[in-house]
Amino acid sequence: MSAEIVVANAVKVFGSGDAGVPALQDITATVPEGQFLCLLGPSGCGKSTLLNAMAGFTPLTSGTITVGGRPVREPGPDRGMVFQEYALFPWMSVADNVRFGLDVKGVPRAEANTTVERITEKLGLAEFRGRYPKDLSGGMRQRVAIARILALDPPVMLMDEPFGALDALTRRTLQDELLRIWSEYKKTIVFVTHSIEEAIYLADRILVMTYRPGRIKRDVAVPMPRPRDPASGEFNAIKRELGALVMAEQARFTDAELHAPAVD
Repeated sequence: MSAEIVVANAVKVFGSGDAGVPALQDITATVPEGQFLCLLGPSGCGKSTLLNAMAGFTPLTSGTITVGGRPVREPGPDRGMVFQEYALFPWMSVADNVRFGLDVKGVPRAEANTTVERITEKLGLAEFRGRYPKDLSGGMRQRVAIARILALDPPVMLMDEPFGALDALTRRTLQDELLRIWSEYKKTIVFVTHSIEEAIYLADRILVMTYRPGRIKRDVAVPMPRPRDPASGEFNAIKRELGALVMAEQARFTDAELHAPAVD
């Protein structure tokens, strides 16, 4: 399956009439197959709304999204979603969580178990296959969530702030792990983040979005070779550029909050 994502004139309004809240306005962008793209911006800019539209969870008000030339109208096997909240089944072991999608697809148990063994080995989860989510750290739970997607082998991975709740050291470890997975599996990745440094560290390309309604404010290529050094001059030059763009939108968000009418 092809993994190019094309967004054309995407508009999303929640509600209708005067009560409608515009979330996305005229978003047009193409994510080439195999690219690592980050969506960056302050709260309220529509990053997660756009990601959910790509996943097929949130229908657009107008415009289109295609993956590999096929219109996105609902969730599909060509797209895997990783959430910040891990979304694991607490009553299932690590192995059962990773195998869940394969079981739903009707993959024979022996074949599914072989896939689970291979994926958990790659993600450092082999010794935890019999454990339950409550026994794992946040970082390990997120590894399981990623492993569950990789077991299904979709060409596109959509990631909604998957490392946002982790401590700095665990976050960097999983960022490096994700880059290794991306390099090995050749996935198209769209990754939502509030962190400017995370976006620069991970992405080939960054779309900076405006405060509501979300538009593309700037399309920034990150030409730095990997691995990237956050202390380097080139890294910090891009960080200053993105920081100015994001802080301008953050100021708009803060101003809107300060002048919002009181609600009884």
